[in-house]
Amino acid sequence: MAEKRDAYVKKLKDRIDDWNAQIDKLSAKVDESDTKARTEYRRRLEDARKKRKELEDKIAAMQQAGEGAWKALKEGIENSWQQLKAGLSKARSEFEAQGGRNEEDRDNRQAL
Repeated sequence: MAEKRDAYVKKLKDRIDDWNAQIDKLSAKVDESDTKARTEYRRRLEDARKKRKELEDKIAAMQQAGEGAWKALKEGIENSWQQLKAGLSKARSEFEAQGGRNEEDRDNRQAL
């Protein structure tokens, strides 16, 4: 069972690495933009970073948990993951709707 947990943790860490890159890329684009809503975009990105940190903390707890407890933690992690994904997707969509979209963004949307 520990192998299953370790594989799951590795998968989550890989996903977080991908999201970190997406957050950084979007953050740079927001900083370069001249939109009136820049403050709101920054707030949304900060929310995404906080949710990412919560997810990382849950993953760390899962790694320390016993065999029975990790399954319960897995449900909470999946819920946190969905919140992070939804929050960042919403921030990206709103930024793109305000004119922050370019060809690379359209290509990268598939990664989310």
